[in-house]
Amino acid sequence: MLRRLRRLTVGAYERLLEREISGTPSHVAVIQDGNRRYARERGAEKTEGHRAGADTTEQVLQWCADLGVEELTLYAFSTENFDRPPEEREALFDLISEKLRAFADREEVHDREVRIRAIGETHLLPARVRDAVAYAERRTESYDELHLNVALAYGGRAELLGVARDVATEAAAGELDPTGVTVDEIETRLTSGPTRAVDLIIRTGGDERTSNFLPWHANGNEAAVYFCAPYWPEFSRVDFLRAIRTYESRQESWRRTRVERAAALLRVVTDVELEEARRVAGRVREPTAIDPATDPIADLEDVEVREREPSAD
Repeated sequence: MLRRLRRLTVGAYERLLEREISGTPSHVAVIQDGNRRYARERGAEKTEGHRAGADTTEQVLQWCADLGVEELTLYAFSTENFDRPPEEREALFDLISEKLRAFADREEVHDREVRIRAIGETHLLPARVRDAVAYAERRTESYDELHLNVALAYGGRAELLGVARDVATEAAAGELDPTGVTVDEIETRLTSGPTRAVDLIIRTGGDERTSNFLPWHANGNEAAVYFCAPYWPEFSRVDFLRAIRTYESRQESWRRTRVERAAALLRVVTDVELEEARRVAGRVREPTAIDPATDPIADLEDVEVREREPSAD
């Protein structure tokens, strides 16, 4: 009875959250934290936690497709994960290989035209993982409806450091003009990155940090961040909808701030113009010789220029 009541309550809450959401982020990135703690609290092997987390990944992909998210990036294996015990690391490689192949063969993936791609230093991975990556990418390379990026052997700082080294090397050799290095130039060199800027980062497991994940694509875009307590295997559709709502709230706050700043600037300009107009009117009622250096009309024009220039912000 209590279980049925809980299901009804959760269902009603999901519908409420759905009504509160009027749009979705284009690109969601997820740090899937808490798999090992989930297993440990249940007295299970760490690999069971990772396997349960893989099931959640399939659900999240479905939710993204249903809501119209265009790109999903999952932090599956970081460069720091190479420091884990060999037996855990090898079990993870087995699971990643298995799931990549299974995903690439799923009927839903092909029905929804999901393109699977690995990002990161994949050359560092074992051959079986690289083969699974190649298989998944080859099977879905013609799709463009939803992009699924699986971050493997990925580290954001290492990626940026590699780009910086390449730029420095080419500049030192006279092959590149340092003053010509633009944002677009950097992005073309981030070949292992996603296709678009990140709008929302989700991290499960309770920690409130982004752990070197997509610093160029997320921080540069000032992505919204949603931290939640459930471990990744426990992550629910309610949690996902809450994350989307956080993104929307941040977007609305950003738009409101822009409007408020624009209104404040307009008030400042208007107040200054009124004050200067009064001064001009007073001078007109009492004619005097006009010194160009102190001409109030010139003053007023200068104020307009000075006050309106920042509006490009």
